[in-house]
Amino acid sequence: MSNVEADPVETRCRARAEHVEPRDPAVEIVTSREVPLGGPRAIQVRRTLPQRARSLIGAWCFADHYGPHDVRDGGGMVVPPHPHTGLQTVSWLFSGEIEHRDSSGAQALVMPGELNLMTGGYGICHSEVSTPATSVLHGVQLWVALPDSHRNADRDFQHHVPDVVHHDGADIRVFLGSLVGTSSPVHTFTPLLGAEITLKPDAIVELDVDPIFEHGVLVDQGPVSVSATSIAPAQIGYVGVGATCLRLANPTAEQARVVLLGGTPFEEDIVMWWNFVGRSHDEIVRFREAWQQESEQFGHVEGYVGDPMRLPAPPLPTVRLRPRRRPGR
Repeated sequence: MSNVEADPVETRCRARAEHVEPRDPAVEIVTSREVPLGGPRAIQVRRTLPQRARSLIGAWCFADHYGPHDVRDGGGMVVPPHPHTGLQTVSWLFSGEIEHRDSSGAQALVMPGELNLMTGGYGICHSEVSTPATSVLHGVQLWVALPDSHRNADRDFQHHVPDVVHHDGADIRVFLGSLVGTSSPVHTFTPLLGAEITLKPDAIVELDVDPIFEHGVLVDQGPVSVSATSIAPAQIGYVGVGATCLRLANPTAEQARVVLLGGTPFEEDIVMWWNFVGRSHDEIVRFREAWQQESEQFGHVEGYVGDPMRLPAPPLPTVRLRPRRRPGR
């Protein structure tokens, strides 16, 4: 998915590892902001990462949460070919279908409960279009920052359909990493966790987690409490390193659903602007220029039909890209 903001905020992300007591982990609430995605009839997405209060959870550096949107009147997702560097994209749907095409040659349908992970290290471009069969579009789009040692990785695309694991009062699909005794075979370049968790009404679920990870619980349907802290839909409940157990509770008479993200703290400074992850202002400038000049760094998407045929980059800020300062730093 592209960041199609006309004036995207430049971001330099610095990891902040926080120690919490394993028996009673502190929970920080990360709110979202609405951003339009697409053209004149754009759908609204709720962006929880990056925020001024928190830019990263492990290597997870971007999280858009959208829907449920009724798109039968033609207001679906249409994102023309656009570039990426220095990251992996994770597409995860709750309902609907999206056709993915990228310059690695991959063409695939993004379907509910199925992981599509694209690696755009040195450079890749892709398009995303909801299909005519889609009536309700609902899901998340996530980005993972690549470490310096692998940020020029070759283009790649992986698909995986995780099994459903029943654990206490929850159905869990682990699409990255390991949880509740099951593991995803999908390769990542830093230790990560990604899972969809559906909680039955009044369910209380305890999850053993890796204490060297920090975690974020993105609530889709809720509210859901994380270690006794209530998290509303479209918010993330963040828990720093040190926790060995996450306790999720659904206090409602309806089904609840969350996406659990985790990973070891990302220790490198990164600069994010538009669809690029880099290390400096000058590098971002080079990425933008290469895309505008239709450089082979990004390749070409075959088979996309639309107008425009490729998404132009927005103008750069008139000042050098600066880090986004967090409170207390």
